[in-house]
Amino acid sequence: MKHFPGTGTPHAEGSRRPLWAWPAVGGVCAFAAALALGGLRPAAGNVLSGLWPGDVASASTALQAVATASVTVTTLTFSVTVVTLQIASQQFSPRLLRRYARDRVIKSVLSVLIATSVFALTALAFLDAKRPVPAVAVFLACALGVASLAAVLAFLSHIVREVRVDSMMVSVHDETDQAIRMFYPGRDEPARLSPEELGLDEAPGTTVHGRSSGFVRLVRVDTLVAGARRGEAVVRLLVRPGDLVVAGTPVATVWRRDPSTGALGPHPGEGPAVEAVHDAVLLGYERTLEQDVAFGFRQLEDIAVKAVSPGINDPVSAITAVGHMADLLVRLAGCRLGATAHRDGDGVGRAVVPDRDLRYYLDLACGQLRRFAAAEPTVLAALLRMLRDLATAVRDEPAAAETRRAADLVLETLAASVGPRDAEQIHDLHRRVLAALDGRTAEAYLDRSGETRSA
Repeated sequence: MKHFPGTGTPHAEGSRRPLWAWPAVGGVCAFAAALALGGLRPAAGNVLSGLWPGDVASASTALQAVATASVTVTTLTFSVTVVTLQIASQQFSPRLLRRYARDRVIKSVLSVLIATSVFALTALAFLDAKRPVPAVAVFLACALGVASLAAVLAFLSHIVREVRVDSMMVSVHDETDQAIRMFYPGRDEPARLSPEELGLDEAPGTTVHGRSSGFVRLVRVDTLVAGARRGEAVVRLLVRPGDLVVAGTPVATVWRRDPSTGALGPHPGEGPAVEAVHDAVLLGYERTLEQDVAFGFRQLEDIAVKAVSPGINDPVSAITAVGHMADLLVRLAGCRLGATAHRDGDGVGRAVVPDRDLRYYLDLACGQLRRFAAAEPTVLAALLRMLRDLATAVRDEPAAAETRRAADLVLETLAASVGPRDAEQIHDLHRRVLAALDGRTAEAYLDRSGETRSA
């Protein structure tokens, strides 16, 4: 059974808090700390007074310097972050911007800088020439100033590394791989209830229409099953994570189950089961990777398509993106794809949740790229290498047929302008895909100098 997270369950994505949340918490904590320490004024001779040996004037100068420098550096950090977002959006994919909004390092650095500014400015208000210096507060402000310098150096090192296209692809790959591991059962796991075993029929069912619009971000199966059980019903969802739902369009079909005979019949259209559909399907204004593995493929495909565009002309990046998708497709080949049926606590089938199949993922990984790169044989060769890797991992004839179909489409896309020698490479790799599907793995990979494995 696929595992769909409910409240409190880990998600495939990284930090999911908005960018402002951590800095806001840091600023509030710094303000509270400054209020608490500002009134702590150790008398001369006290061990704490040695934390700041100077007078009030020098303390004021130090706090002003820390506050001014931290505000300036915070502005610089925001500027660098905005420029990074612009580069990522224009050269790679606008869908990668969410990655930087969730980046823990950026959030941590901004938190330290905001905390330093707030603490120094608040502590400055407690200085009084007629009273002892709040030595602890001044010392902590200077320590935060040093910490801010270290944070900025860490930020620059991090952002230089993260703005590289290879780092972006690795991050998307890792999150997508985690989503696959979390939400798809392996083929070796115990058999599950088949949706066909529920004997659902469209005719007597009641259609449930969406109340609002947006992308499906989460499907809470536990909520769906519990509502169907309370209403003695069976529910089949018509949408899956990543789908765009428009208000008023169908999102589910509901049947009433006779508790005495178990027969399915028309549903009145109201009750716990229908409400459970609306509660279980969570919509948002953008796609996320929380349960949507296809969104990870979409981001990698975007990078690849952008790389082969005339304005960028970077086929090597496209080939690298295809390599990441190859690993993910091989991972999917070892999973059970398609719709899943879910039982309640009594073992009664209550809900059918649809999902994507291998053809969908292959069309997503190959479709746009093979059309945009029809005249670039190195990219088409990368797609065929990806399909050759998948061909060695598929375990059944339907998956093999889909792999063969995808390879044929890549071959058909080859532009007539490609020279005969370059075209021969594409035909050779197509034959290797077929060889791998036939079980002739060594023949599929044997080459002269590694030319069928690298660009």
